[in-house]
Amino acid sequence: MAEPVDQTANRTVTVTGSGTAGGAPDMLTLSIGVECRRDNAGGAYTAAGEASAAVAGALRSRGVEDRDIRTSGLNVRADVVWQEGRGQQVTGYIASAMLSVRLRDLDAGSAIIAAAVEAGGNDVRLDGLQLGFADTAAVLALAREAAWADARAAAAQLAGLAGAELGEVVSVRQQPAPSAPVPLGGMQRAFAADSVTVEAGDLSVSTGVTVVWELRSPAG
Repeated sequence: MAEPVDQTANRTVTVTGSGTAGGAPDMLTLSIGVECRRDNAGGAYTAAGEASAAVAGALRSRGVEDRDIRTSGLNVRADVVWQEGRGQQVTGYIASAMLSVRLRDLDAGSAIIAAAVEAGGNDVRLDGLQLGFADTAAVLALAREAAWADARAAAAQLAGLAGAELGEVVSVRQQPAPSAPVPLGGMQRAFAADSVTVEAGDLSVSTGVTVVWELRSPAG
């Protein structure tokens, strides 16, 4: 006598679930630009170096470690204007540099930023800040758990609609995580007259998982 054929054999269901988890940020990444204009290239370059050193010194004096200060984007260019009848004329030279700074003490963030700006004077530009996590592993793990639960709930519903049950997991693939945390409600950045007030608020990290389950005949 022939064995009954399992109508759900070799059938699968593939579902992508998404999950989000939030937490209080514990690191601030600050971009500080230095731009100096002088009559000659050497003077501009020297001035930019002095301003950068002053800013870095102020940061270190406030407890920022060397590993959290990085210089990039050093550039020297001519400042050119168009003059009627004379064409392009060089009126000076501009040297610029960028400091990327990680602040791990958010409570002292406003005072540290104010000290850096004061040290660099009028040659300093604040080019933005970004709140984040020094280690996203714990928050990402919670987001991953939420994504798994989302995927399994959807897969179970689809299996039931197909008259089947979920079997073994065939494969699991994590979707790419976002490159940076996403701000939740409550994060604010406000500029005061004498300093920058940084309100940390909460951030969220999202991820997704694509899971393939076997489908099997209902028990009984």
